[in-house]
Amino acid sequence: MLLNLFNEMRAAKVPVSVRELLDLHQALQKRVVFADMDEFYYLARAILVKDERHFDKFDRAFAAYFKGLENLDRHIEALIPEDWLRKEFERSLTDEERAQIQSLGGLDKL
Repeated sequence: MLLNLFNEMRAAKVPVSVRELLDLHQALQKRVVFADMDEFYYLARAILVKDERHFDKFDRAFAAYFKGLENLDRHIEALIPEDWLRKEFERSLTDEERAQIQSLGGLDKL
């Protein structure tokens, strides 16, 4: 994942180094941020951009990279039937979780 982001930055002429890429990877391994796009954006910008003159190039590269991932997600979602995902989700629930969901009106209501 990060290599493609790194390549996108380089293509946009953001002067990033391998050391900075490794620093970003290490920060992610330590869960400095987790599952939050905005937090990841600011972390990546803080680590990869050393001069504010490159913020605009970083923004464009970041957006281009994640736009590609959004399109990939849509294709993957189209390939995986929703009913299969629902069954897998329901199968993973404990009896207690099922009861909680039912007490709230069921999955469709949620």
